[in-house]
Amino acid sequence: MILNHDWKEFLSPVLLSIRISIVSSIIVFFMGMIAAWYVAKKPFKGKIIVETCFMLPLVLPPTVVGFALLLSLGRRSWIGEIMESLFKQPIVFTWWAAVIASVIVSFPLVFQTMKVGFMAIDRDLEDSGRSMGASEWQVLRYISVPLAWPAMLSAYMLGFARGLGEFGATLMIAGNIPGKTQTIPTAIYVAVDSGKMNLALYWVLSIVATSFVMLLIVNKKK
Repeated sequence: MILNHDWKEFLSPVLLSIRISIVSSIIVFFMGMIAAWYVAKKPFKGKIIVETCFMLPLVLPPTVVGFALLLSLGRRSWIGEIMESLFKQPIVFTWWAAVIASVIVSFPLVFQTMKVGFMAIDRDLEDSGRSMGASEWQVLRYISVPLAWPAMLSAYMLGFARGLGEFGATLMIAGNIPGKTQTIPTAIYVAVDSGKMNLALYWVLSIVATSFVMLLIVNKKK
């Protein structure tokens, strides 16, 4: 059992992981919705290249994704310099860096799930809306999104669960600072390495239970 003095150590990564997953899943939900709708409905040159780039984080090792993010957002990059001037601190090794890592690695799952949902919509229904004077935004809001909502909800759940379990990219760009950037996966790694097997087991059970519930909801929506 977890002793009283271990509760704070146990809860800190759990609460931080949940906060990171909530923020990242909301961000990736809207990013995935826009990207999936555009790719599913709009023919354009180089579509296969764009889709391949969107899906690339799914097959790359997480450490490669983390390294790319470190180069892109580090203090020597122009993005990192802009971030540091705006927020008065580097973006790397903060919980926001963990959010960015979660967004990148969960985006392919969210994008692909939503794309399938949008492609399943009868195009005649959307064309009927356009013929009645609806703008593309109105077609998306009142026709496409309601019809694709089950797929979009599944995409959100998958994005949340994937962000919750992110390890490699998060470790590279956010580090493993207890109480600041230490998430459940990184906490498990450190606990096992230091011989705290019981604590690691409780973290494993918490993330397995959460992911199981998320996937259960997704499967019930099918």
